Amino acid sequence: MRAVTAPGFAAATVERNARGFVDKAERDLFGEPSRRRNGGCMKPDVICLMASSVDGRTLPSRWRPKSSGDLFEQVHEQLGGDAWLIGRVTGQEFAKGTAYPATTTERFPRDNWIIRRDAKAYGIVLDGSGKICWGRADIGGDPIVVVLTEAVSDAHLAGLRGEGVSYIFAGKTQIDLVLVLDIVARELGVKRLLLEGGGGAMAPFCAPAWSTSSTWFCVPPWTAPRARRACSTRPRARPASGRRLQR
Repeated sequence: MRAVTAPGFAAATVERNARGFVDKAERDLFGEPSRRRNGGCMKPDVICLMASSVDGRTLPSRWRPKSSGDLFEQVHEQLGGDAWLIGRVTGQEFAKGTAYPATTTERFPRDNWIIRRDAKAYGIVLDGSGKICWGRADIGGDPIVVVLTEAVSDAHLAGLRGEGVSYIFAGKTQIDLVLVLDIVARELGVKRLLLEGGGGAMAPFCAPAWSTSSTWFCVPPWTAPRARRACSTRPRARPASGRRLQR
C-alpha cells in the first residue's frame, strides 16, 4: 500500500504520481490479471482504489484546490479496470431520478437482467434494497449494473427496466459478495474490478482474501471544520506540501 501527498497538483506531478500508483498496482497483481477460482466461483482481480484528504475526508467536492480530484480519475483510467464498484450512498450521488412508481401489476422473475455484455467497462452499484432511482442508464458512458437482493420490489424492477438499467441478484435478503464477484466475472467478463467507495462498501473487501491490491493516496486539502479553523490564521500555509510517505 502506498500513501502520497503531492504539492500543488501541477499536471506533471499528477501524471508522475498516477504512473507510480499504476506501476505499484501492476506489480502487486503479478502481471496480467486473470480469472481465479475460489471454491468453484469465478473471481476477478480486485483493486481497492481510495483517495482522502490529510484529515481523512473522502468527499472530493469539499477539497481545495479542486484539481486535487484529477489524480484519482487519472489513476482510475490507467488501471484499466473492466468494471468499477461503489456502494449505495456513493451511487446515490450519481442518480438523476426522483422516484419510480410505487406499485406495478407486473411480476418479474428474480433472474439477472443484463442489457449490454460488450461494454468496455461497467459501473456496478451495490443497492440491495433497491433505493436508488437512477434517471440514467450509464455513468460517464459505462453502463450501470445494479446489485440487488431478491427482496426488492417488482415496482423497482419495473423502474430499472424502464430506464434501461441492468441488474443482477446476489442473495435473498443480503448481498453475497462472493456471488457478486462470480456473476460479474461469468456474465460480464470482468477480469479486473476497481473498488472505489464509499467506506462502507469497501470495508468487507479489505481482507487479503478479497483484494489483490490496494492503492490509497492522500491529497493536501484539509476539509474538516476544526482543521480549517486551525489553518485560518495562515491562509497560505501548505502543511502537506512536499511530503511523501511510502511503505
